[in-house]
Amino acid sequence: MGKKNIFGQFPSTFWAANVMELFERWAWYGIYMVLALYLTGSTDIGALGFSQEQKGSLMGTVTFLLYLLPIITGAIADRYGYKKVLTIAFTILATGYFSLAYAKSYWAFYALFLYLSVGAALFKPIVTATVSHTTNEKTSSIGFGIFYMIVNIGAFLGPIFSSKLRALDWKYIFFLSSLVICINFILLIFFYKEPIVEKKHNPLMASTKNILKNTIEVLGDFKLILFLLIMVGFWAMYLQLFYTLPIFIDQWMDTRILYRAIENFWPALAHLAGTPHGTIAPEILTNIDAFYIIIFQILVSGLVSRFSPLRAMSQGMIMASLGIALMFIFQNPIYLIFSILIFSLGEMATSPKIQEYVGKIAPPHKTALYMGYSYLPLAGGNIVAGVISGSIFANIADKPTLLRHDLISKGITLPNISPTYTLNNFYTEASALLHMDSSQITSYLWNTYHPNHIWIVFSSIGFVSFLALWAYDRFLIRRKKSLAK
Repeated sequence: MGKKNIFGQFPSTFWAANVMELFERWAWYGIYMVLALYLTGSTDIGALGFSQEQKGSLMGTVTFLLYLLPIITGAIADRYGYKKVLTIAFTILATGYFSLAYAKSYWAFYALFLYLSVGAALFKPIVTATVSHTTNEKTSSIGFGIFYMIVNIGAFLGPIFSSKLRALDWKYIFFLSSLVICINFILLIFFYKEPIVEKKHNPLMASTKNILKNTIEVLGDFKLILFLLIMVGFWAMYLQLFYTLPIFIDQWMDTRILYRAIENFWPALAHLAGTPHGTIAPEILTNIDAFYIIIFQILVSGLVSRFSPLRAMSQGMIMASLGIALMFIFQNPIYLIFSILIFSLGEMATSPKIQEYVGKIAPPHKTALYMGYSYLPLAGGNIVAGVISGSIFANIADKPTLLRHDLISKGITLPNISPTYTLNNFYTEASALLHMDSSQITSYLWNTYHPNHIWIVFSSIGFVSFLALWAYDRFLIRRKKSLAK
């Protein structure tokens, strides 16, 4: 079959799984792209007013569990059937998103976000396993490229709606995510067919023992575990797109510059993407990453299909490391358009290949189990990303923290942020005491404390991961192949 018929080689279940992934990602990124802003924003504008450390802890630990649980949920799906587990997953997700709208305290939000993560963990390995089951050696590279493009269509749509809805009320974001998940029930009932997998009807206790046995077996796969540990670094760097970049844009960049540039070139686009205040919301700018992937993912997947997965990932890591550095070096938001492009090209070469590589080395009838482990680097990456975007970011680049340190150095002490003393109250009082407006304070802190130095932390993590993956490929994989000849 010729290349022109490549899309016809995928069965209907492949497409059903991908559309369900689109809606699940729409719901997830609808809140996740703005979550850092919601958690740390001033309470007088409807946000929760948490500290950077609380944000990093909440996002890091809960999302860690989300990507750790597929180790178990993937095996459960293999054992009890994909459709049954998907039904449970969508029920948890729909109710979880709806409930989050009413969580205002740290621990209430933490508990409900954890509940939501269980639903996402049940869903994740099933879809990737379905893609693996419905592709073959010839179609896997394009198939996972399509899958990753679909992921980013959902990731692109969610923040666009969220950006508009949060201007009305933050809770509407959570309501929409719940509604979008409900659409997946229709797809599951009428369009998704169980992939051809081995049917097993063991009792619960025997199934649990078998899951533990399989997990121990996977943990004994040294090649897989070493690869997954290396990829923790890539994800820790990548996740700063969500953990840190929106806050960095909000605190340090004057997006009116970009708004005016777009308005001069394409007024309709500026009005569509901008806010009534003549600015561009941070989540719209970070969402450019998903936009690039929608446009270029199939092309990039085709280009890197001629390379081994490890080589493609290595080259992608270098580009992503360069892109993440450029995102944080400059204060001008116009440069983000180009730095995010560089980052996205690296991401497109790396991320789909991770799951493709794990799928290729998975033993027969353990695909979902191994796919569950393909999310382990994301679990570890979230823990590392949470620490970096919490205390490390706060000390190096968080504007309120740097401003408070500066005030203390001048002998000025202001109250801590609380429900009765908001972040905006703090900025207003500091501005009056320093006799500077908001823009002047931003410029002063930028030139005095150099918050852009945070790029060194992010790009260093990516570069070290590249070196580790190069050594893994050079001294373990290639050496084993040469000895086998």
